[in-house]
Amino acid sequence: MISVDNLKVEFGVKPLFSEASFVINDRDRIALVGKNGAGKSTLLKILCGQQQATSGTVNIPNDTTIGYLPQVMQLADQTTVKEETRKAFADTTRLKEKIGRMERELAERTDYETPEYMALVEKFTQEHERFLMLGGEGYEAEMERTLMGLGFLRSDFDRPTAEFSGGWRMRIELAKILLQRPDVLLLDEPTNHLDIESIQWLEQFLATSASAVVLVSHDRAFINNVTNRTLEISCGQIIDYRVKYDEYVVLRKERREQQLRAFENQQREIQEARDFINRFRYQATKAVQVQQKIRQLEKIVPIEIDEVDNSAMHLKFPPCLRSGDYPIICDEVGKAYGDHQVFSDVSFILKRGEKVAFVGKNGEGKSTLVKCIMGEIPFDGQLKIGHNVQIGYFAQNQAQLLDESLTVHQTIDYVARGEIRLRINDILGAFMFGGEESEKKVKVLSGGERSRLAMIRLLLEPVNLLILDEPTNHLDMQSKDVLKEAIRAFDGTAIIVSHDREFLEGLVTKVYEFGGGRVREHLGGIYDWLRSLNHGSQALENMSIEQHLAMSSQSSANASNASASQSPTLTEEGRSGAASYAERKEQQKKVKRVEKAVKACEDKIAQMEARIKEMDSLLSKPEHATDMKLIEEYAQTMRQLDEENDRWMQLSEELETMS
Repeated sequence: MISVDNLKVEFGVKPLFSEASFVINDRDRIALVGKNGAGKSTLLKILCGQQQATSGTVNIPNDTTIGYLPQVMQLADQTTVKEETRKAFADTTRLKEKIGRMERELAERTDYETPEYMALVEKFTQEHERFLMLGGEGYEAEMERTLMGLGFLRSDFDRPTAEFSGGWRMRIELAKILLQRPDVLLLDEPTNHLDIESIQWLEQFLATSASAVVLVSHDRAFINNVTNRTLEISCGQIIDYRVKYDEYVVLRKERREQQLRAFENQQREIQEARDFINRFRYQATKAVQVQQKIRQLEKIVPIEIDEVDNSAMHLKFPPCLRSGDYPIICDEVGKAYGDHQVFSDVSFILKRGEKVAFVGKNGEGKSTLVKCIMGEIPFDGQLKIGHNVQIGYFAQNQAQLLDESLTVHQTIDYVARGEIRLRINDILGAFMFGGEESEKKVKVLSGGERSRLAMIRLLLEPVNLLILDEPTNHLDMQSKDVLKEAIRAFDGTAIIVSHDREFLEGLVTKVYEFGGGRVREHLGGIYDWLRSLNHGSQALENMSIEQHLAMSSQSSANASNASASQSPTLTEEGRSGAASYAERKEQQKKVKRVEKAVKACEDKIAQMEARIKEMDSLLSKPEHATDMKLIEEYAQTMRQLDEENDRWMQLSEELETMS
C-alpha cells in the first residue's frame, strides 16, 4: 500500500535516520517506537506528505487515502460538535444534495421519452447507488455512535465546540478521521486525551477497521491490544520487528546483547591493533604490518549500541515519618460550581499503605477532589487529613513552580540527599535528561520536559502520602517503569489519577470511579474494575449493525428513552443509572457486612480454640482436676464454640450465595 525506500532525514550534522526501507501493507497494525526525539512524529508527517525527507522516496498509490492525527493541531470553534463531526462526510452530504436536485428535476420535467430525460434517470440511478455504497442515510447513526464511543453524550451534540477543552476537541478531530475511513491511519499519541473506556472503544474500532494503522503511543496496553508489528527507530536506523510490542521488547533485549558482544569484540580488535601500531611504529622490520593495521583501523565501521536501558534501575523514595493509620477520611464531601454539582456524598477512608486509583471521564471531578484534599478549594462535608501526614503532590501546574534560573542537574541536586546524590545522572537519564540535556536551563524546557523534572523532584522528597494527577502524560515507557517500581516500593499511601491501564495494573488495590456526580468504590485492581464495568455491555456487543443503526436513528424524543437502557459503554446515564447503581452499592454493602461478620466469627473461634487448648492442659494436671470453676468455663466455652461454628457455616453459605 505504502512503500518507503532508502529514506533519510537530517536536521543537523547527524541524521535522525537513514537508509530506511519498509512497506505498509493492507490491515497492518504498526507500533512506531523509539526514544523521544528519535523521529517518530517526523516519520508520520513524511508518510502523510506534510514534511519532506532529505532523500529517499515514499510511494503512495493515487487511490490510497490517509488520515493523520497529530499530537497538536489547530481546532475550529465556530460550529457545534455534530456540525463539526459531519464535515467528515462532506463528500456524502454533497452527493446527497446533488441527488436531491436531480430528484426535484425529475419530478418537474414531463419530457419522459426524450434522450435527455433518460440520461438524467440513468445518472440519478448511478449517483443514488453510489450514495448507498457510501453508507446512505446511515452516516448520521455512525457519527453519533463514534462520538458516543469517544465519550460524548447526546446532550453534547448541539453544544458549540468552543465550550469544550482542548482534549475534548481533539476527540472531535479523532472522530472525524475515523469516520472518513481512510486506507491508512497515522495516529500520534491518540490516547493522550481519552479516558479508559474511550481507549477501549478505540481499540475495538481499530481491531475491526479495514484500514492499515501506524501509531505512536506510550500506552503499552493500547499498543499491545492494537498492533501486530513494531517499527523501532534506533541509532539512526529503522528496524522492523513483525511482532507485537511485548514480543518486540524480548527480541530487542536479545538484539542489544548481540550488539554489546559485537561491540566488545570490535573494541578488543581495535585496541589490539592500536597496541601493535604503538609497539612497532618505529621498527623498520614491522613497517608493512603497521601500515596494514592502520588501514584496517580506517576501514572499521564503529558498531553503535542502543542507549542503555535504564528501566531496570531501582529508585526508592527517601525515608519519611510514619503517618497515622488513616491518612484521609472523607465524610459526605461534595463540590458544586454554581448550579453544577460536580460530585456529592463522597465518603471513604484511606488506610495507611493503600494505593488507590481515581478513574472516570474528564470533567467528572477527579482533579477537583484532589484539590479538595489539598485544601486548594472550598467544599461541603468533612475531609480530615490524618496525623503526621506529609503530602507529595504532582499536578500539571507543578512544572510552573520550578526555578527557571537553575539547570536540570542543579534542580535535582538541591533536593537529593545522601547516597542518592551519587546516582543523579542515572536518575536524570532514566527520565530522558541524560548527557547534555542535564545542563539545560529550566527556562528553555518545554512543558512536557518541565513536568518530567517536577516528577523527579517529587521522587526525591520525603513524603508519606503521594497524590499524582496524570503522572505518566509526558513519560516514555522506560520512565514509566521506573516510576511504577518506585511507587510500588513506596511504603506510604498513594492516590493516582490516571487513564493508563498498564501503569495502574499491579500498582493499585482499589479503584474509585467518578461519574454522574457520584464516586463509587471498587475493590481490586484496574482490570477487576474494567471486567465489572464491561460485564453489562455484552448484550450491546452482540447487537447487529442493523440494530445499532435502528437505535441511533430514532427521533430525539425516543433517543433519550433508549439511552437509559443502553450499555455502560455508550452513555453516562446507562453506565451509572440510579437504580442499577443503588442496587450494586447495596449489594456491595451487604457483602462487606457478611465478610466482616465471617472474619469476626473466625477470630472468635480462634480465640476459643486457643482457650480450650489451654484449659485442656490445665485440667490434665492433678491440682486442677476438681477445679469446678475451670470445668464450668470449659463446658461453657465448648457450647459457645459449637454455636460460633454454626454461625460461621451460615454466614459462609450466605456469602457464597451472594458471590
